[in-house]
Amino acid sequence: MLSLQQQQHGGAVAVGDVRLHAPQPAVLGGGGGGGGGDWLGFVGRADLEEPARNAPSPATFLLPPAPLDDRAAQPEPKPKPGQLAGAVDEERHLALAHQNYRSGKYREALEHGNVVYEKNPRRTDNLLLLGAIYYQIRNYDMCIAKNEEALAIDPHFAECYGNMANAWKEKGDIDLAIRYYLTAIQLRPNFCDAWSNLASAYTRKGRLNEAAQCCRQALAINPRLVDAHSNLGNLMKAQGFIQDAYSCYIEALRIDPHFAIAWSNLAGLFMEAGDLDKALMYYKEAVKLKPSFADAYLNQGNVYKALGMPQDAIMCYQRALQARPDYAMAYGNLATIYYEQGQLDMAIRCYNQAIVCDPQFVEAYNNMVKIIRRQIKMSVLPSVQPFHAIAYPIDPMLALEISRKYAAHCSLIASRFGLPPFVHPSPVPVKVEGKHCRLRVGYVSSDFGNHPLSHLMGSVFGMHDRDNIEVFCYALSQNDGTEWRQRIQSEAEHFVDVSAMTSDMIARLINQDKIQILINLNGYTKGARNEIFALQPAPIQVSYMGFPGTTGAAYIDYLVTDEFVSPSCYAHIYSEKLVHLPHCYFVNDYKQKNQDCLTPVCPHKRSDYGLPEDKFIFACFNQLYKMDPEIFDTWCNILKRVPNSALWLLRFPAAGETRVRSHAAARGVRPDQIIFTDVAMKNEHIRRSQLADLFLDTPLCNAHTTGTDILWAGLPMITLPLEKMATRVAGSLCVATGLGEEMIVSSMKEYEERAVELALNPAKLQSLTNKLKEVRMSCPLFDTARWVRNLERAYYKMWNLYCSGRHPEPFKVEEDDKEFPFDR
Repeated sequence: MLSLQQQQHGGAVAVGDVRLHAPQPAVLGGGGGGGGGDWLGFVGRADLEEPARNAPSPATFLLPPAPLDDRAAQPEPKPKPGQLAGAVDEERHLALAHQNYRSGKYREALEHGNVVYEKNPRRTDNLLLLGAIYYQIRNYDMCIAKNEEALAIDPHFAECYGNMANAWKEKGDIDLAIRYYLTAIQLRPNFCDAWSNLASAYTRKGRLNEAAQCCRQALAINPRLVDAHSNLGNLMKAQGFIQDAYSCYIEALRIDPHFAIAWSNLAGLFMEAGDLDKALMYYKEAVKLKPSFADAYLNQGNVYKALGMPQDAIMCYQRALQARPDYAMAYGNLATIYYEQGQLDMAIRCYNQAIVCDPQFVEAYNNMVKIIRRQIKMSVLPSVQPFHAIAYPIDPMLALEISRKYAAHCSLIASRFGLPPFVHPSPVPVKVEGKHCRLRVGYVSSDFGNHPLSHLMGSVFGMHDRDNIEVFCYALSQNDGTEWRQRIQSEAEHFVDVSAMTSDMIARLINQDKIQILINLNGYTKGARNEIFALQPAPIQVSYMGFPGTTGAAYIDYLVTDEFVSPSCYAHIYSEKLVHLPHCYFVNDYKQKNQDCLTPVCPHKRSDYGLPEDKFIFACFNQLYKMDPEIFDTWCNILKRVPNSALWLLRFPAAGETRVRSHAAARGVRPDQIIFTDVAMKNEHIRRSQLADLFLDTPLCNAHTTGTDILWAGLPMITLPLEKMATRVAGSLCVATGLGEEMIVSSMKEYEERAVELALNPAKLQSLTNKLKEVRMSCPLFDTARWVRNLERAYYKMWNLYCSGRHPEPFKVEEDDKEFPFDR
């Protein structure tokens, strides 16, 4: 246990130590498992769990009705009449904080404790309580900080050293924890809880004899300390003295029959002995006494699994996750059962959640990868689709294999049409011996309508130079009646609605139109009909814009990208040849469609969206699925380091709000620091983005369209590029503004430091904001006409390579390319 109060007159009453609890056996390939869900041997038949093991549990706190710490309640002058209500209110909030703490309502306890802190930040009994609350919600940094604040006021506060030691132990610094335990004991030699906690620290270091001595010392001071009895039982068990371990657990339960951890540890003994019925009975008793006991639910599930009762096991694992939403091991065990039941989609989803919760959970990662690889080798499509592989924490080469499998499936569909190979246009240069022909380029998409692709590319199809390029748009979706559809339909030279046609008919039409370069604007997104491209109706086929990754398709020759998003050193993770456009490959249409958003007066006010006028507003308008625990933890750190700040997010989807708020609270972020608002129409969305101060990008899958939105609004961002294409787009956008160095970072630590630095340095942030606003009308990022010319240069280069009889090859587009007709 951690201590929560001191006894008056010097002799502090210890209120518990960190208890050792029930085993956490992994069921992944028979291994012991890593693991700490969205936040998330071969799994063909998972081996039975390892024998149950005892492991350190989060601290459990007891709050006996001890008097308030006399150090924190020094005599004060008699309050004036106007002050009396405030003093009473402070005591009432402190009492409510303790009451909620005892009931396990840590969020409510934290709110009341913070009220007391605001009124009297030097009150050490409240600082001790706040530290304990933060420990319970696993915000160990804040636990340490609050105890350090108390120690700055009272350097001899032994309980604070003991509580800090527990936090450092959970953070993995066992040596420092031991040092603090010894300091606490030096200050108060009869501090039995510190002795018991020191035992658990020594246990983690493998110093079992010293650990046992510490337990016995704690029991010599307080023979009724159930934690020490239970911990001593775990030590006896670890050394093979099973009967002694049993006696220790029984003694703990004799003293306190409601001690759930001892019931759970007792269950572990019977589980190892093979008496699963008794193990189950005792685990049930543990969770009955402590309904939030995630580890006991996990192990109860393991018993049900061993008894051949998978549905009951699933229910237990789900209850473990209700108690601890980021419980990686529970996700891993769930995944194993789903795999054994043949529910591969669910298995992969749970393994992914396990990895998201604990990136070091090697068994979960290996099992998920093995399922996918086995599917790839078999005649089934991988459960992870190419689009989802973008956001899954899987190796880029595996993502390539997934795309290849889906591309092969498209080829299989195409083969069923039974069409003979198409005859393509002759490989004749469009400009030769005075003869001038136009290059025929076709765009295929299901997103000609109210869709981000049309918002970004709306002007492109009409901007192509008709003297040199003949554009054909093939719409795979019906007319949605929106301005976006009408605009493309009216501005493109040829626009054909093929939504009612079969894929083979569309391929025939494209071939009849003598298309020389065919562009796939969908990739593996909703509405795609990639079998059209598998039929190869055009001699050159290109992937662009719709899908930020590789198609894995032999029938797609090129991927249009840029040097930042897809560096040549990563060429091996793409099946296509890379075509690097200058500046940024990601086109947008803001200069044509959204210039009105640049007016200096924003029609929206912060109050329109529930935003405080006096706070620094960080923002992220990405879909919530793009978050992962690491970036969210970083955001929480930023919010805690920037005192008067808030994070503005979108309800995208709305169902994610509750979970995000819960995770933020668990990391010590105040409820008023997380602000959600609804998705808005394009112009309103861009305009209201100006109300924020700094955009925080998601590294796992960047802001793409959203990134261009906020940069056009003049809102700077912080982005961290990784390896996959989808993780590097925002960085490319920043580079194309000419201000990339100020917005791109190279590590998560630098991400946090840069965000905090800009938030705490208004002059520096204002300078960056001003520069961004100044370059919007001149930088390459928003110069659509310039971008179209460079894309046309790419098309001519592709065609000239084809005409010269060469295979597709990677190349970089230069803005003075002499192969381009306009440059002659």
